[in-house]
Amino acid sequence: MTLITVLSALSGGVLIGLAAAILLFFNNRVAGISGIAAGILPPWHDETGWRLWFLIGLVFSGALWRLFVGSIEVQIDTPLVVLGISGLLVGYGTRLGGGCTSGHGICGIARLSGRSIVATLVFMSIAGITVFLVRHVL
Repeated sequence: MTLITVLSALSGGVLIGLAAAILLFFNNRVAGISGIAAGILPPWHDETGWRLWFLIGLVFSGALWRLFVGSIEVQIDTPLVVLGISGLLVGYGTRLGGGCTSGHGICGIARLSGRSIVATLVFMSIAGITVFLVRHVL
């Protein structure tokens, strides 16, 4: 761990918190990415615009980082089929749990939502168990 790692993690956390606070303050909406993404699917309504801009910002933030800060080193060793199946399972889990990590873990806990605290404890525990099983048992 280096100072740059700590600073980039800290600044990323601050930006995520700031974006969530701005969205809640100005739009009275929680920054749950799964809900925001689902809101751009048909049938469209008057909230589609800000949702689309939010997602565009997420997609292009990596390019902006590279433009202003430097290269991004990413290494993915997992086959695309496994990533695709994993993505579908995460999508199913977010519908089943009534939200995603950003909605429950960042926004819900900040609002002291009991449902979000329980949901975050459950998905973080399952994530830890999954990592342990995949890396040390399988």
